[in-house]
Amino acid sequence: MATAIEDWKSDLTARLARVMPEPEAELYLPLIEEIRELKARSGAVVVAHNYQVPQITAGVADFTGDSLAMARYAAKTDASTIVVCGVRFMAETTRLLCPTRKVLLPAVDAGCSLADSISAADVRGLRERYPGVPIVAYVNTTAAVKAEVDICCTSANAVEVVESLAAPRVIMLPDRFLAAFVATRVSCEIIPWAGACEVHERFTAADIAPFINSDVVVLAHPECPEDVQKAASFVGSTTAMSDYLIRTSPKRALLLTECSMADNITVAHPGIHFERPCNLCPHMKRITLERVRDSLRDGTTEIHIDPALAERARTPLDRMLAL
Repeated sequence: MATAIEDWKSDLTARLARVMPEPEAELYLPLIEEIRELKARSGAVVVAHNYQVPQITAGVADFTGDSLAMARYAAKTDASTIVVCGVRFMAETTRLLCPTRKVLLPAVDAGCSLADSISAADVRGLRERYPGVPIVAYVNTTAAVKAEVDICCTSANAVEVVESLAAPRVIMLPDRFLAAFVATRVSCEIIPWAGACEVHERFTAADIAPFINSDVVVLAHPECPEDVQKAASFVGSTTAMSDYLIRTSPKRALLLTECSMADNITVAHPGIHFERPCNLCPHMKRITLERVRDSLRDGTTEIHIDPALAERARTPLDRMLAL
């Protein structure tokens, strides 16, 4: 008779085998089992972004979602330790919403081109240039930048956040393509910052051209260039794209975002065939099972934020969550 552990291993191997050879999937099992034991021993939870590889999302994560959903899930748990499988701004956001917990980022060098495109000094410069104009910061920003703005937004609620300000002009930062997406859906003037995500800005309308007038459903993130958004069948956040695919169950889809998201959906919903292209995020890929194991075992990758800065950075997040 098979044991519960054997059943778990068999089920996980079968799911991972949807996106990799079964022998490769089996190679991850000892390390995944070691991480699960470390989690149980330390009372930790692991939250993972949609762009993490399946051996992390399916193997060790307690929750997988977008950056804000990860932080909100962590805040609702009673775990004393939270391991964030994502990039640094995501770990900072988790720390802001979980100020009394230990927040670990397995790869402290996991940055983000979008978050790095703007600094706190840049925001202060915008205040001087546009006095009295409210500033909305995408959650894909550092805690230092959040501390300088009026309110935060996600790609899913950006339109709602801007409209809530009831202002004739609104500054949106740092993603210029998300700002353009919002500008077509609100009545006020949007003043954008010139940042972009290195994963999404590389997509072009030419990538979509071969799939036009076919049975392939094309989904694009609002961080993609405007011509890509216009050519897509659906534009939305990572959560919105995932929900759309699960709800509609197309036979074929093209997901214009980070490659691992398609793999993760395939693991859970193998009936959808994903076409390529997709782009890899080098920062997300700095998170590995080995680094997750080491982070839990050693506890040396904790994220700290100056308390005074954290208090200021938490305010725009709270304003968004109150909507």
